[in-house]
Amino acid sequence: MKPILKIITIFFTLLFVFSCSEDTIDQEGFGAVSGRVVKTGTNEPLENVKISTNPSSSTVFTDEDGFYRLENIPVGDYSLSAQKDGLLAAFEPITILVDIELEKVFEMEVSTANNRSPEPPTLIEPVDNAENIPIEVKLLWTSKDPDEDDTLTYTVTLRNDQDSNVERFESITDTTFTLSNLSFGRKYFWQVSASDGINSPVNSETFVFETTNVTNNRVIYTRIVNGNSVIYSANESGETEIPLTSVSKNSFRPRRNIATRKIAFLQSVGSQTHLFTMNEDGSDIKQVTSSIGVSGFNLEEIDFSWSEGGAQLLFPNQDRLYAINVDGSGQTEIYRTSGNLITEVDKNDNAGIIALKTNDLDGYSVEIITINESGVLQNTILTGENGAAGGINLSADGNQLLYTRDVSGTEDPTTYRQLDSQLFIYNISGTSLTNISTDKPLGTNDLDPRFSPNEASVIFVNTSNDGISIKNIVTVPLDDLDARVTLIENASMPDWE
Repeated sequence: MKPILKIITIFFTLLFVFSCSEDTIDQEGFGAVSGRVVKTGTNEPLENVKISTNPSSSTVFTDEDGFYRLENIPVGDYSLSAQKDGLLAAFEPITILVDIELEKVFEMEVSTANNRSPEPPTLIEPVDNAENIPIEVKLLWTSKDPDEDDTLTYTVTLRNDQDSNVERFESITDTTFTLSNLSFGRKYFWQVSASDGINSPVNSETFVFETTNVTNNRVIYTRIVNGNSVIYSANESGETEIPLTSVSKNSFRPRRNIATRKIAFLQSVGSQTHLFTMNEDGSDIKQVTSSIGVSGFNLEEIDFSWSEGGAQLLFPNQDRLYAINVDGSGQTEIYRTSGNLITEVDKNDNAGIIALKTNDLDGYSVEIITINESGVLQNTILTGENGAAGGINLSADGNQLLYTRDVSGTEDPTTYRQLDSQLFIYNISGTSLTNISTDKPLGTNDLDPRFSPNEASVIFVNTSNDGISIKNIVTVPLDDLDARVTLIENASMPDWE
């Protein structure tokens, strides 16, 4: 009996074992893993990255958007890898479960093992030891990187021979850089470093250039550069031209004051226009107006004036005339019209006379008058004439007024085009009028006149009346009106003090 019981026990034991074995087989199966591969820091999708498992199952490559999918992976534990030349291999531990699809994102870093440094930048302009360089200068260099996929950025280092200051201009993405507001008569040392963001930056040679010395440039004017008006100075022969303001700012209508050796000018500040001052070499720029700016019907026509020996400035804002101290204090309203806009003002401190040009909203119905410092009308010089007029400038004794008038009488509110603008000198005490545009070429306009320092000649702008041609600065002696001379080409808004 006992042998029979023993056989039965063995039978059921084997049956149990085989039953358990069949359950384990039922738990075996397959799963999947998918995801995306991107570059560390930028999340740029990476294409053709090899995705595989260890132990080995199957291998795929990422598509153009960095996506991948591995299917039919037997259940179990694996190391999932992402590999591509030039990138550091990445690994992720995964556990594959039956009928489950995992998601894994790889962030891969650039491998620096085989990446080469950029070549040292080669400096081109200004050439080494260059002289008479303007105080605004464009630096130019070249640079190469043997790894074409690398993106280079540059740092310009600048120092001078007058102090220990070192300036660094970083994160430059182009091979040019403009230096502004340099000082006159200094030696500057400049160097460029290039970085690929992987290797250590590499430096160029150090080049030297010397800025031009301050000269006795008595003529100041403007020229359009890259869409902005830039103020320049030149000597009385139209030579030794020096830029005084930056090409990144719209600066115009310069007026010099000999007593203070300052230049006042207008500059755009956002949607407004304000008065500024600077030294004669373009340094120490300071904003004067703030709460109330300079405004009128046409900013290209607006003019202002020094006052009180250079302690104040007079400027128009619509129908009002304001005075302000050059430090920005003491702003006061000193005159108001009965409706017309004030566009131009010029004051003669010695005579205590203020000349004003007013006009309607379209620039017409022009009146040119003089008032005293209390705002009382003294003389009416021009009224009741059709067409545009302006460019007022009082003589040193305050007895003569220089101005322009379009004798064609044209009035076009849309374009404000002038067809035949001529220069006139009005003698205030004798009420006589002299036309000094007798030699003006046909089809041109004479505009923006100023007396020369000795008042023996007049400086002004001559340009075609088509309204789009270049403007040239011209001079004419008052004792020989047929002796016009073009002083500076492609320039406007002259002043000569």
